[in-house]
Amino acid sequence: MLKLGTVWKILPPWLRLRIVRTTQSKFTVSSAAIITNERGEVLLLNHAFRPFHGWALPGGFIEAHEQPEAAIRREIREETGLELDDLNLFRIHTIRRHVEILFTATSNGEAEVRSPREILELGWFAVDALPENLSRSQRELVREVISRGG
Repeated sequence: MLKLGTVWKILPPWLRLRIVRTTQSKFTVSSAAIITNERGEVLLLNHAFRPFHGWALPGGFIEAHEQPEAAIRREIREETGLELDDLNLFRIHTIRRHVEILFTATSNGEAEVRSPREILELGWFAVDALPENLSRSQRELVREVISRGG
């Protein structure tokens, strides 16, 4: 007989996300970052659990007793191996019952996919060459940050 935890782990990440967001009476909270390199390019990840907008800003859920800054550093390290410099709070906003804490940061290291179940690929993109399936809201965020000088 399968245990609930085992079943949860074999569900696709997009389905787990939908279940969490629809069953929670309170808010879920995540951290995300607009990360630029020395060439002014932005780091984007092609997420496996985003069926309609695969490319997106890097980030993830904040764990219990974790501060947002620590969460985004952990997520970036786990997913790409990068360490963040100049981490600054950019904006906090809500999406229905979800709170997203957005940061800006720089990083000049070599990024690689370290979590292939979650991340299909990654890339550094110039603001005028962003992937077509990046959501409109994230495209606008990237342009806003870059126009302010990163």
